[in-house]
Amino acid sequence: MAFLGTAVREYRLGLMRDLMDREGLDAIALTTADFFQFATNFSTDVQPWERPIVCVVPRNGEPFAILNELSTNHWRYAAEDQRLWLSDAEFYAEHPRVGARTALVSQWPDMVAAKLKQAGLGGARIGADGGGPLAKAVALLPKARLELIVADLRALRWQKHPEEIALMREIAALSDWVQDRYRENIRPGRMVQELDMAMAALMAEEGGRRFPGEHLEIMRCWTLSGPASAAPHGDGRQAGARIEKGHGLVNIVIPRVNGLVVENERTWFCGEPSAEQKRLYETVTAANEAAAAAAVTGNPVLSIDAAAQAVIERAGCGEYILHRTGHGIGVLGHEFPEDMAFNTRKLLEREVYSAEPGLYVFGLGGFRHDDTVVVGQVPEVLTKAPKDLRSQTIL
Repeated sequence: MAFLGTAVREYRLGLMRDLMDREGLDAIALTTADFFQFATNFSTDVQPWERPIVCVVPRNGEPFAILNELSTNHWRYAAEDQRLWLSDAEFYAEHPRVGARTALVSQWPDMVAAKLKQAGLGGARIGADGGGPLAKAVALLPKARLELIVADLRALRWQKHPEEIALMREIAALSDWVQDRYRENIRPGRMVQELDMAMAALMAEEGGRRFPGEHLEIMRCWTLSGPASAAPHGDGRQAGARIEKGHGLVNIVIPRVNGLVVENERTWFCGEPSAEQKRLYETVTAANEAAAAAAVTGNPVLSIDAAAQAVIERAGCGEYILHRTGHGIGVLGHEFPEDMAFNTRKLLEREVYSAEPGLYVFGLGGFRHDDTVVVGQVPEVLTKAPKDLRSQTIL
């Protein structure tokens, strides 16, 4: 089910209220786009540094939000679809009106302070994901106190509700479908950016069939071909680049549906790979599988990275590692924790990670597979596109 409903709302609200109980907080205030969506199920359509927003979740009482007027009709559509997890929202203007005047952006702190006071939070201890304009608002309430609790809030996003996992399975299946379309369309001479745009168009069409009326975002269909793929994020010369016979390619497919992300990356060969390409490919494939297998409840978080690195080091390829094996995935593509290579805490059931070890050989190219993996007693790999050499070689 693509729609995140009441069960996920209650789960997330429960996590936030448990945090408030533990820390003695009266409310949580969320001002960044990702945390705002986490609490409201509303996909923010503004940059909060430019047009500040806030969702306040009281320890006792119903959540409320303050948004920019640009979001007015988007909010109405979401309300009509019964997607919103709160009903109390107010909007401020960013330009003065002759009539029906509301607070301007310059008055945002006053508006927020008044709303906090109205909600009985005039003397509250408020945990937040940031300061900025919110700090100015709380400063207008002499008895209130603002505390940054970013690490505690990030921890709320580690474990997913079963309905979130179910949606991520569906998103992963869409990403696998797109990888199959890459297999059909990779050929010598094709312009790399044109290929990616064509694959994104196919994803939009198929996504419309699988998720009609839902919020599908195509975050990435992106490929690096040949020596350029030795730079994980490209060599800065993508315009006009073409696939050549003998190239190894690394692609990445990232869809986001209703605020949840899946990553799916594969390595390909256009033509028969050399012996060295095969060796590096088999090494990174084994490292990817070892990383996924290590995502077991109770293992240290760092065990995912350690398992992949052990495979790579045994193959004598350690010098080609340029990044950690992965990161959390959820509301964002790069979710928390981001320090997985050094994180010693124990993995929790239903955390979700990318398993994406990579090898990067200057002058030759990159080799990387990325699977989205759910932590469990037996880890669940959500992305199932083939990784065997035969499937990934286009002759």
